[in-house]
Amino acid sequence: MSNTEQAKKGIMICGHGSRDKDAEREFGLVAKGLKERFPELPVEYGFLEFSAPNIHMGLNSLLSQGVEEIYAVPGMLFAATHAKNDIPSVLTTYEEKNAGLHITYGRELGLQDDMIEAFQARIYESLGLDPENPPENLYDTLLVVVGRGTSDTGANAEAAKLTRIVNENMGFGWADTVYSGVTYPSVGVGLENLMKLGYKRIVVAPYFLFTGRLIKRIQGYVEKVAKENPAIEFIQTPYLSDHPRVIDAFQNRVEEIMQGELQTGEETLMNSFKRRLAAGEVDVHHHHAEFVDPQDDTQGLSDFDVKHATFSATDNKPSSVLTPQAHSHSHGHDHSHDHSHGHSHSHDHSHGHSHSHDHSHGHSHGVYKHIGHPMGPRTMIGEGICCCFMGQFTDEILAEEKDKIDSDCTKTAFAHK
Repeated sequence: MSNTEQAKKGIMICGHGSRDKDAEREFGLVAKGLKERFPELPVEYGFLEFSAPNIHMGLNSLLSQGVEEIYAVPGMLFAATHAKNDIPSVLTTYEEKNAGLHITYGRELGLQDDMIEAFQARIYESLGLDPENPPENLYDTLLVVVGRGTSDTGANAEAAKLTRIVNENMGFGWADTVYSGVTYPSVGVGLENLMKLGYKRIVVAPYFLFTGRLIKRIQGYVEKVAKENPAIEFIQTPYLSDHPRVIDAFQNRVEEIMQGELQTGEETLMNSFKRRLAAGEVDVHHHHAEFVDPQDDTQGLSDFDVKHATFSATDNKPSSVLTPQAHSHSHGHDHSHDHSHGHSHSHDHSHGHSHSHDHSHGHSHGVYKHIGHPMGPRTMIGEGICCCFMGQFTDEILAEEKDKIDSDCTKTAFAHK
């Protein structure tokens, strides 16, 4: 390959993916905005799962355009499992298979000033205020930030840190963080507790880049709580989408790579991944690095999942609980993996004809240690969540909550309404 100065360069934005087509379209708007900032460079994007193009397709497109040096950035707010492990796994595998190609992996968006200001602007807009001429304070208003709850303590902590920064910047009467994911407090129980503070105006602001089933579930919860509490004004803040300051934040991450700033200071996401890979703490999935995490309730069940799910009927797990056996990705053959993150892995390869264009890959992670927290996800059982969300829980929790389980949750889930 020619040296770095002469190599043709390109930008790759790596997203999670969604079964919500609006989310796919909105991610494309970010790529479009970044292309406007770097008109001289090819810009592609791709997803880990659910959506097309996947990351391989985006990388293939850059390669076909003669790109030899790729600046890859995670299209994610915080560094949880996808940004730390899954995307580096895809990039590492791809780079190994394409001699002469060099991929540099940048940082997650994080709590850059641009991201904070974009979030604050969305909040001001939802209140009917001018972000460029804000009031001195909002002491009569409660702010509830909704984070993407994960099993990663650091990522959860970043959402709480964001809440404190925004609260001090904007001067709310009080602010707190709830989560839509595996951690606690969940949206519903969190709102119920915060209403006890007595505020008559509550702003619910999801710190999410795009729409999707989680956003729709959050909106469903807020609408439900608002209907039950008509004396309180609930204001729903739009998610970030392609706000100009969000594009600024992506631009910053690309320019960090260009200027070599990733080589100084703290360990980069890619260096961390390679160190942990060498230590045997993570795996590179050479067959298919883009996988589905059953612990991740982001998207619910696809039609493929429903058709290929089994219905467990045991003493501890009600028959209404769907257990997805596989998930569909567009590839040339059937190929299912079942990984367990311990010391052993099992692979089950099946080649058939009925789904000749699907590539299925299940992937199992350890159970989040606070999954049974009394203010956590279990509080959402029977409250319009997707059936697949139930896969997070142990048999013991499901037995304890059996009276709340809706046997027809595929029709009642907020995310599907």
